[in-house]
Amino acid sequence: CGVEAMEMETEAGGRVAAKENVDPVANRGAISPEMDAHEEKELPVTVALMVRPLVGAELVDGCRECVSVHATEPSVSLVSEHKFTYDHVYHGSGASEKALYAQCVEPLVRGLLGGYNATVLAYGQTGSGKTFTMGTARDASRDFASETEREPLGVIPRVMRTLFERVAALPGDTSVAIKVGFIEIHKEEIRDLLRPKSAVTLRDAPDGGGVALVGAREKEVRTIEEMAKALRDGSNARATAATGMNDRSSRSHAIFTIHVETVSAGADAPGDVTRAKMHLVDLAGSERAKRTKAEGARLQEGIQINKGLLALGNVISALGDDKRRRAKGAHVPYRDSKLT
Repeated sequence: CGVEAMEMETEAGGRVAAKENVDPVANRGAISPEMDAHEEKELPVTVALMVRPLVGAELVDGCRECVSVHATEPSVSLVSEHKFTYDHVYHGSGASEKALYAQCVEPLVRGLLGGYNATVLAYGQTGSGKTFTMGTARDASRDFASETEREPLGVIPRVMRTLFERVAALPGDTSVAIKVGFIEIHKEEIRDLLRPKSAVTLRDAPDGGGVALVGAREKEVRTIEEMAKALRDGSNARATAATGMNDRSSRSHAIFTIHVETVSAGADAPGDVTRAKMHLVDLAGSERAKRTKAEGARLQEGIQINKGLLALGNVISALGDDKRRRAKGAHVPYRDSKLT
C-alpha cells in the first residue's frame, strides 16, 4: 500500500509543493496545513508493506509463511534470504491495519481539508489482500462502529470516518462540500461504478491541467452513510471473477476519489476557497498465468492487468529519477495506459 503526497491547488489556480514538518522516517508522507514557507519541499512516496496471514485454503494445503519480518527494522526476508526494506512493515490484520492507517493514511486525510491532494495505492499480486485492506470488500450490513480482529474496517471506511469527524470539528463559519467519484479500468476501458451504463472517456482538460473523465459522475454526499453507500454500490458493480489463486479476484483497477471544497467565511479570510482531492486506488493483482490457471477471457484480463501495472511502474520510476525528471525534454510515459 503506497502513499503519495501531491501538490496543493488554490482557488486562483496556483500550486505550491507540499511541505513537511514531521519525523522523516516514522511519518514520511504526513503533512500539516500550518507549515512555514521556508520548510517547503516535495514529500517522498512512502512505501508500507502489509504481510497477511495464511488463509483457509493455504492452511489446508499445508502452506507455510515464506516471509520473515524483522523485529528491529522495517524489513522482511524471504526463504531465499533476500532482504527488502520499506518505510513501514505490518504483519497480520486487525491491529496492523489500524497502525498502517494511523501512520500512513490519516495524516493525508488531515491535509485534505488544508488543500493537499493525496493518493493511496494498494498494490500486490492477486490474492494478497489488497481489496480487504482497502475496505471495499467489507460486509455492507456492518456499521462503522463494529470491527473485529478478523474483519477490520479497512482504509477507505477509516478515511470516511476521519474526514467527517474533522469536518464536524471545523468552525461554524466554514462550509464544506464533499463529492465522490468511483471508476474502474477494466481491459483498458473506463467504467463509472456509480452509473455503470454511462459511457466514460478520457480527454485532455480544456484548461490544460492534465486530463478529465468525460461522463463520470461526481456524487455529492452530506453524511458518512451516503458516502458508504456510494462505496458499497460501486464495489458491487465492480468486475470480479474466480481464478486459481483467488475465489473472488478483482479484474479491474478501482479508483475511489473524494473531492473536498472548503469555503471560509471568517474575518481573517472571508470567501477563501480551498479545493483538494484524494484518490484511493485498489489495483488489480499482478498475475502469472501459470499460477492462476487462467484461460480465455480471464487470461486476456490478466494480460491487460499486467500491462497497466507495468505502465504504472514505469511512471513511478521516471518520477523517482530526479535527473531524468528535471532534464530538458524529459519524458514521463503517462499515456502508455489509461491507469496512468
